[in-house]
Amino acid sequence: MRIYLINPRNSTISLVNTKHNRLNKYRIWKPLGLLVLARVTPPEWDIEVIDENLGIPDYSSMPRPDLVGLTAFTSQADRAYELATNFRSQGITVVMGGIHATMCRDEALERVDSVVTHEGEEVWPQVLRDIRAGTLKRVYDGSDVDVQKIPAARHDLLTKGYAFGSIQTTRGCPLNCSFCSVTAFNGNRFRLRPITDVIEEFRLVSERRILVVDDNLVGTSKQHIARSKELFRAMIDARLGKKWICQATLNMGEDEELARLAAEAGCFGVLIGFESVTAEGLTELNKKFNIRKGNEVRTSVRCLQRHGIAVMGSFIFGLDVDKKGVGLQIAQAAEAYGLDSLNLMFMTPLPGTRLWKELEADGRIGANSFPDDWKYYTLNLPTAHYMNLSWDEMVSEFVGAFRKFYAYPRLLRRVFANFLVSRRFSNALTSLVTNVIYRRNLALDLIMFSWYDMSRGAVPFADRKSKQVSGWAPASPLRPRPVPVQVDTSSVGSTN
Repeated sequence: MRIYLINPRNSTISLVNTKHNRLNKYRIWKPLGLLVLARVTPPEWDIEVIDENLGIPDYSSMPRPDLVGLTAFTSQADRAYELATNFRSQGITVVMGGIHATMCRDEALERVDSVVTHEGEEVWPQVLRDIRAGTLKRVYDGSDVDVQKIPAARHDLLTKGYAFGSIQTTRGCPLNCSFCSVTAFNGNRFRLRPITDVIEEFRLVSERRILVVDDNLVGTSKQHIARSKELFRAMIDARLGKKWICQATLNMGEDEELARLAAEAGCFGVLIGFESVTAEGLTELNKKFNIRKGNEVRTSVRCLQRHGIAVMGSFIFGLDVDKKGVGLQIAQAAEAYGLDSLNLMFMTPLPGTRLWKELEADGRIGANSFPDDWKYYTLNLPTAHYMNLSWDEMVSEFVGAFRKFYAYPRLLRRVFANFLVSRRFSNALTSLVTNVIYRRNLALDLIMFSWYDMSRGAVPFADRKSKQVSGWAPASPLRPRPVPVQVDTSSVGSTN
């Protein structure tokens, strides 16, 4: 029997198609969850994993499958449903899993034959047995998988088109931030895969560069840090020859030994979620773990950079405490911290999060024609009604922050400073390439903002006068769809 496991594209972010630009391979990651499911699929199934970020295949010319499995983040949901409609019209069974199907189960059930919720490795073989027996259930509830039983992904099924391989060493996050759905999906218990399993899977990844997809690689407690050091020592001893990047909290730079071991194990970059530059903002997000003084942040960043680890900082726009000027404030803080690169996101209410429930109760979900509007939930477009900033002002703050931080004089000073701290030419080159890519991304963001404007009947951002744009005060406000006092959530489904 034949099965297609498909990672849908997002229709608003065409920049990820690697056939259009070779740099795009640095912006996409392998659908690791599908590769893990492929590992636990019985051998009688002929498997093909399809990542539409590499380009959309001509499905009509491909062999007819007996089953299609779909995964989707929220921003991919409308495309997943489109695929489901097309395959089901041909009499092909469609099963959907992943975070969006878990959080919006009832919505998904209207469009697919069966839904797998939460972590699916343990229930997937039963799904396949039931399909063969003709007894497929409507819902299969997964649960937190015993990390001792998490198998290595089938890395051999997707070998071309990516700059980075992918691997996971932990699941769950203890921080429980209000905007993040990781806790709702994977739980707040920090589950650690056996180090021997991690080392063996590293060897299976053909790419020399790897993204460690853990939401927080090093954890937050002393026990978590001790385990991370043990993992890094094992990686060093194994001589894996891999370079890797990860996500972590700022405490990774507060322990000199931890930073040194990570670098010796191959780490050359880390994304840290700073989220807000104020204690009030961090409190609002339930991320008090991040509350530190500016000099403490700079010291931790410098520690990582001394060991050759570039630091990318991520910040969120649109908190209830944010007002006009927040973009400039973030850009200045990022420079003061000495960050190598800056990543900006709009505060986006994702289903299943406390933020979603709060904004939904207040009638503040702005892009609310579901499932079509899910494609806007990329974190790169404003989708809510913000307390102190209109959508137009949000875009202006975003653009202003990017243009300030990535101005060429600042960019070059940053790259030179990286070299002075790390004493590594390769690190400075990586910093330069990363910054140039982010500058290019801004041009793509402007196109996306204008397209978003037109889709809502507003003056395209790109058509506004340059003096208005450069002053961060666009002339015509975006016009989000009016939101009724009583929000109809029947099409949203369960948000758990």
